[in-house]
Amino acid sequence: MTTPPAAGPPAPLLGAADIRRLAAEVDVRPTKTLGQNFVIDGNTIRRIVAAANLGPAETVLEVGPGLGSLTLGLLDAADRVVAVEIDPVLAGKLPETIASWRPDRAGSLDVVLEDALRVTALPHAPTSLVANLPYNVAVPVVLNLLERFPSLTHGLVMVQDEVADRLAAPPGSRTYGVPSVKAAWYSSMAKAGVIGMNVFWPAPKIASGLVRFTRREPPATTATREQVFAVIDAAFAQRRKTLRAALAGWAGSPVLAEQALRAAGVDPTARGEVLDITAFARIAEARVDAPGAAPTH
Repeated sequence: MTTPPAAGPPAPLLGAADIRRLAAEVDVRPTKTLGQNFVIDGNTIRRIVAAANLGPAETVLEVGPGLGSLTLGLLDAADRVVAVEIDPVLAGKLPETIASWRPDRAGSLDVVLEDALRVTALPHAPTSLVANLPYNVAVPVVLNLLERFPSLTHGLVMVQDEVADRLAAPPGSRTYGVPSVKAAWYSSMAKAGVIGMNVFWPAPKIASGLVRFTRREPPATTATREQVFAVIDAAFAQRRKTLRAALAGWAGSPVLAEQALRAAGVDPTARGEVLDITAFARIAEARVDAPGAAPTH
C-alpha cells in the first residue's frame, strides 16, 4: 500500500491553462459524443474529493478521467485510483500527466482502456466510485458498476443536475422514476450539491449535480434483480396509468396484474411513482406464472 502524502499545503491541481495545454499536446478537442466536459477549477476538484468522504486506504474507481483533473485530487486522498477511460488518446496521456504532477503517486494509478458500460474486470477491487460522468450515459454507468463490482461500498458522482435529482428522488416526488427505483436496489442516494457551468471546458449549458451513495443490501425477495427491474420498467413506461393498467402487458392481462398487485399488498389503482423498491420486489415475487394461475409467493 502506498501512503498518500501527509497533510500540508494543498498540492497543485490542473487549471484552465493546464487543461488546454494538455489537450493541445494530444490534439484532443472535447466531444459532445463522449460527453467530455473537463473540470478546470482546482477548488471544485477539492470540493468533490472532500464530499466523497474517502479514507486513505481506499481504492477509488474513476470513470472518464479525461485529462486528469479529478484523478490528481483522488490520488491525494486515497491509496489507489483505477481509472476507466474509453478514449485511447486520453488513456495514453493520463499516466504521463500523473507522473509529471504527482511523481510519487504515479505507481498508484491504473488506467483501464474500456467502456464503463461494458467493463467486467478491474486490476484492483474498488471500494468507492468518484467520477464526473458523461451526461448521456450516467445512469446506466452507475447501475452497471454497482451490479458488476460489489466491493463498491460508497461513492460520489457528478451528473447533469436533473439526473442527480432523479437518482436521489424519494417515492412520491415529481422526479421519482426508473433511475430512482433501480438505484435504490443497490444503495441509498442523496443529493450532495450543485456545480455551476463555468468550472468546465467546454462549459455545458446546464448545471451539474453531485450525488452521494452508500451501498445497502437489496430487498429480501425470491425474485431476481432482472424480474424486479422488469416490473419497474413496465410501471413507468406508462406512468400516468394505474398499476393495474400499466402492468397488464407484464402480467398477461389487467386481471392478472391486479391479482399480483393484491398478493403483493399494493393498491391496483396506485401509480408506480408512489412505490418504493421493496414494493416493486413484492410485486415481482407475486407474479403469476401463467394465465389463470394463482399468484406465486
